[in-house]
Amino acid sequence: MPKEEAIGVEGRVLERLSNGRFRIELKGGHLVLAYVAGKMQRQTRRILEGDTVGLMLSPYDLTQGRIVYLART
Repeated sequence: MPKEEAIGVEGRVLERLSNGRFRIELKGGHLVLAYVAGKMQRQTRRILEGDTVGLMLSPYDLTQGRIVYLART
């Protein structure tokens, strides 16, 4: 069975949680719990509340995601 492709979306950071995760609001108003991808952890940039980020969501669970890039506005 082939692996399903991830869904790419953009959202805004609402809250930094204590366990290294973030609460993200998507453009449609949905809330997603996300963590930072491995390559993003190596960079010295910090993700702050109000930043716009790019997420990859699994088609199986649309409530959790992985932050893959930062588009600070």
